[in-house]
Amino acid sequence: MWRCGGRLAGVRGRLSGRLRARRWSSTTACERALQYEVGEKIHGFTVTQVTSVPELFLTAVKLSHDGTGARHLHLAREDTNNLFSVQFRTTPMDSTGVPHVLEHTVLCGSQKYPCRDPFFKMLNRSLSTFMNAFTASDYTLYPFSTQNPKDFQNLLSVYLDATFFPCLRELDFWQEGWRLEHENPSDPQTALTFKGVVFNEMKGAFADNERVFSQHLQNLLLPDHTYAVVSGGDPLCIPDLTWKQLRHFHATHYHPSNARFFTYGSFPLEQHLKQIHEEALSKFQKIEPSTAVPPQKPWDKPREFQITCAPDSLATDSSKQTTVSVSFLLPDITDTFEAFTLNLLSSLLIGGPNSPFYKALIESGLGTDFSPDVGYNGHTREAYFSVGLQGMADKDVQTVRDIIDRTVEDVVAKGFEGDRIEALLHKIEIQMKHQSVSFGLALTSYIASCWNHNGDPVELLQMGHHVAQFRQCLKENPKFLQEKVKQYFKNNQHKLTLSMTPDDQYSKKQTQMETEKLKQKVSSLSLEDKQQIYEKGLELQTQQSEAHDASCLPALKVSDIERSIPFTELAVVLAAGDVPVQYCAQPTNGVVYFRAFCSLHSLPPELGPYVPLFCSVLTKLGCGSLDYRQQAQQIELKTGGMSAAPHVLPDDSQLDTYEQGVLFSSFCLDRNLPDMMHLWADIFNSPRFEEEEHFRVLVKMAAQELSNGVPDSGHLYASVCASRTLTPAGDLQETFSGLEQVRLMKSIAEMTDITPVLKKLPRIQKYLLNCENMRCSVNATPQQMSQTERMVGDFLRSLGRRRLEQEPEPAQVVQTPAPTGLGSSTHVSGSQVLRKLITDPTFRPSQMKTHFLFPFPVNYVGECVRTAPYTDPDHASLKILASLMTAKFLHTEIREKGGAYGGGTKLSHNGIFTFYSYRDPRSTETLQAFAEAVDWARSGRFSQQDIDEAKLSVFSHVDAPVAPSSKGLDHFLYGLSDELKQAHREQLFAVHRQGLMDVSDKYLGIGRSPHGLALLGPENMKIANDPSWIIR
Repeated sequence: MWRCGGRLAGVRGRLSGRLRARRWSSTTACERALQYEVGEKIHGFTVTQVTSVPELFLTAVKLSHDGTGARHLHLAREDTNNLFSVQFRTTPMDSTGVPHVLEHTVLCGSQKYPCRDPFFKMLNRSLSTFMNAFTASDYTLYPFSTQNPKDFQNLLSVYLDATFFPCLRELDFWQEGWRLEHENPSDPQTALTFKGVVFNEMKGAFADNERVFSQHLQNLLLPDHTYAVVSGGDPLCIPDLTWKQLRHFHATHYHPSNARFFTYGSFPLEQHLKQIHEEALSKFQKIEPSTAVPPQKPWDKPREFQITCAPDSLATDSSKQTTVSVSFLLPDITDTFEAFTLNLLSSLLIGGPNSPFYKALIESGLGTDFSPDVGYNGHTREAYFSVGLQGMADKDVQTVRDIIDRTVEDVVAKGFEGDRIEALLHKIEIQMKHQSVSFGLALTSYIASCWNHNGDPVELLQMGHHVAQFRQCLKENPKFLQEKVKQYFKNNQHKLTLSMTPDDQYSKKQTQMETEKLKQKVSSLSLEDKQQIYEKGLELQTQQSEAHDASCLPALKVSDIERSIPFTELAVVLAAGDVPVQYCAQPTNGVVYFRAFCSLHSLPPELGPYVPLFCSVLTKLGCGSLDYRQQAQQIELKTGGMSAAPHVLPDDSQLDTYEQGVLFSSFCLDRNLPDMMHLWADIFNSPRFEEEEHFRVLVKMAAQELSNGVPDSGHLYASVCASRTLTPAGDLQETFSGLEQVRLMKSIAEMTDITPVLKKLPRIQKYLLNCENMRCSVNATPQQMSQTERMVGDFLRSLGRRRLEQEPEPAQVVQTPAPTGLGSSTHVSGSQVLRKLITDPTFRPSQMKTHFLFPFPVNYVGECVRTAPYTDPDHASLKILASLMTAKFLHTEIREKGGAYGGGTKLSHNGIFTFYSYRDPRSTETLQAFAEAVDWARSGRFSQQDIDEAKLSVFSHVDAPVAPSSKGLDHFLYGLSDELKQAHREQLFAVHRQGLMDVSDKYLGIGRSPHGLALLGPENMKIANDPSWIIR
């Protein structure tokens, strides 16, 4: 028998050789992948399935590793942004956060790469377009992507060694997870306290009330196994995790037999398989992992729970801060068609103003927005659906529950309109054609949960099949969806009602519980234990302060970076008289992308704060003959979405010059272009600002969304505030997108009479919605261009002329042409794009320090410095310096020593240099670390290798892939030609050591350039006693 087997293997080997030769003569990645055969052996793997998925323009190849049973899915697609991920099913049974701490710790060094923090060091030794790791409720995922084949191999080697052969040193566990340490590690007389990156990350995560609610919802709805715990870690439980438990969890969960490998893109599969087998899988034997999640036992009757949270510090009405939701357990997510159907059903139930729950709940006026985690959630083995309200009075909880029950009854009786179903199927069609630059990452995230529970990931991707099957089910049984609603909602006893109310003492109680936990830990320590903690703290501090030898890690060189960029061909045509329209021919899969930018240079200043609100509601209030429900239906049926957003665009050469305006964006299938442009014409010419009731609903939702987003984006809000007095555009940026806007929206939402605000919208329309100060752009296939040009021309002509004769052009407005084919650019043909730039000759930058008080257990710190514009050679040096400072100094000081989840520096296109920290237990100490970083840079305490690594990091962002839909966008918005980009690229290559020291001193040194500081976080006595700070 064995000979026969041997002979067959030889035949298979010769056949494989011929297949490979033919495969590489094929033209595309998809065609090459289609030539694999089931049963074919490749580097220790066996091909088990080869499937074309034409709706996503890819070929799927499934393989199994012969020695370990590890599963591999390769999605071959003509995409240069190639991705790898490895995923482990991780099922903790307590809330110590063991999978999360492990995710951090495995990246701190491995057998082949024993240096400290190889993951963070590789960020500066590669041209990766993405590198990260994620801990979900029941799996841990390690993905990266890059466009460079050599880089792919380097990163793959680091990721394989990190996950399968990590060092898991005790000191790394202390740093990343949790530790007891003296407040000042060098002084044993200072108090012992909890420290650790994950510990502080999770304290910050649960400062967000939406997270608190969502976590409790999952824990209570699925109480029988791993979903009953907090996989990321409860801050009060994390200090119970031991180093021994961490290592045991790795040994039982991070094994190839419990792993799923994923590769995506145009690089050859064989090389990936060879490396994965040789560097990792060949060193293991197959095991039977005991990590499966058993089915949740269904309940025989519904359950109810109440929880508390911190009050919303941005709300003035504390009586309306209750949240309630009703949730239903649904079937196993591995039934891919049932999951598809229920996902679609969820969208029909809650999506947009035509959905039954929107009408019944949102428009009831009882709350501000849907409850957190609304809709279908397919991230656990059994999915669930949740619906409810937030921002409501406690007395209305029963009313909301009754409305939910009544709405379910109504849907069972009446069903859904055919047009709404068609609109959703259209949305799926356009999403399949729309190309994102991170498509591989989107796919690995999309399949992760289903594959994690042994579902078929390829079946999940075959959306065309699901759509056809869904249509067939509806055709055979018109009540197909109503029966699902009856089965899963009306007659489902596994039903959870969860309500959350604010408690004024919540934050205080959390602090007390942490203090009590700390007291317990400290009281159980012997003198010997305390001495050991002190010595370990010194040892960790010494390790963190030592120079790191990263020579064992693979790295690209600066010479691996392309010296020049590929130029994008653009054509600018004047339409409807004098409106410039930029055309960019791209392979867009039959999708047309339309944008318009309208300048706001003549808008009266008192209307400025209301522009974001105007943009938020413009496409949602109705237009022309359509009310808001009909408009929403048409937008879903005919487009992939229509939006408006305020923009503050910097000038390339002057810090005190900028352009303000609104960017209108939309896309559609080419067959729907006339309908999309007709919708825009109606929105511009006859928006329906008389819909006061619906306007109030939209305002409440927008205000709630902004308020909920603050805990997750505190560093961004701090940075915007810190820069507001440094340039003329800074104050406008704070007005449009800072905490000032959040507070304004909350105040409008709480007005009893909203009419005065509604009346401002037609005034803004008068200044904005005309073609006097407009420019447009179109990205489409060459075949679509003539039809598109005709349709865009018709739209512009429909706008007419609304010149505001009584208001002459403000004196500080400068008309600046973007580079065109008329001399300065060879890749742009046709007319000029004029930008209306605003300058304020009287502006003088000033310094301001602001502390925003929030009941967070952590801080968000921002410090901004006015530096140099994009075209100044100093800008290139500062960009490299920001990367250098982050990687070589601030990462150690802020994250490793300080325990913050994140921190560093960045240089924005507008010339503002920003220091920041995120979920940071410290505040003034972090500001001191920023100052020390400047001293470090000014004194040149970095090597040429450090500079080269910083360049690699910067170029990984500069050369990030651009989707066909966004090609030419920099030219359209900023006037940035490819020639200007190439000049800046050459300046980046030319950055040298002395230049870095010079810009550190010239701009960042004390008293050199205006600075601004902002801090979001709890009360701080040191700041409160410093009169230079403004407390808000």
